[in-house]
This record gives sequence, C-alpha cells and structure tokens, in this order.
Amino acid sequence: MSLRLTCHYPSGTTMITVAGDVDATTSTDLASYIEQTRRQPGDHLVLDLSGMPFLDSAGLSVLLTAHTFTREHGGTVHLAALQPAPARMLHITGIDAHIPVHATVADALAALDVT
Repeated sequence: MSLRLTCHYPSGTTMITVAGDVDATTSTDLASYIEQTRRQPGDHLVLDLSGMPFLDSAGLSVLLTAHTFTREHGGTVHLAALQPAPARMLHITGIDAHIPVHATVADALAALDVT
C-alpha cells in the first residue's frame, strides 16, 4: 500500500493524516512531509493514524524524531486513532509512555484544547 499524506491546520496545530504503511520504504516520505507542512517548529502536531495499518522501526524513528524536535521547540506531538498493530508496536517499545496516544482525532485535539 502506498503512503498518502494530507495536512490541515486547526487552530495553529499541524494535523497530518497518514494512510498506508510506514516502513523502511516510506518513512522518509513521512519525515519530509512533517518538515514541509509544519508552519512553525513549535507548532503542536497531531498525527491521525487511523489509515496506517503497519509501522516498523523506521516509522518509529520518524515519530520519535518529530516528538523530540517539536518538544525542543515548545510544542507537543499527539498520535490519534491507531490501528491494533501500530498501537501494539508503540506499547511494546514503551513509546506510548512518552508520546500521547488518543483513541480519536477529536480526543487529541481536545487534549490540546483545539476546537
């Protein structure tokens, strides 16, 4: 499955919708897209992962890099609507203890107090 990425900006937040597998062949596409669509380094970033059925270690690295960069600039990264396999990967690696994970995009935006 090819990677499809879309972006919009609810109330100063960069929200990226990811559809497709994020693996060694597509992770650089996601990393580049995050860099290109972010308006300010400290903008909060919400990733809607409802359309992402698979995530490997290369994809995890992209999420951690985005989290570290955003946090260093005063923002946060929130992950939303994970499918079971990526959610399990985040849990097994302990990343879900560092990057907030929400059941829905609405929950992620509410955590940022964005309407």
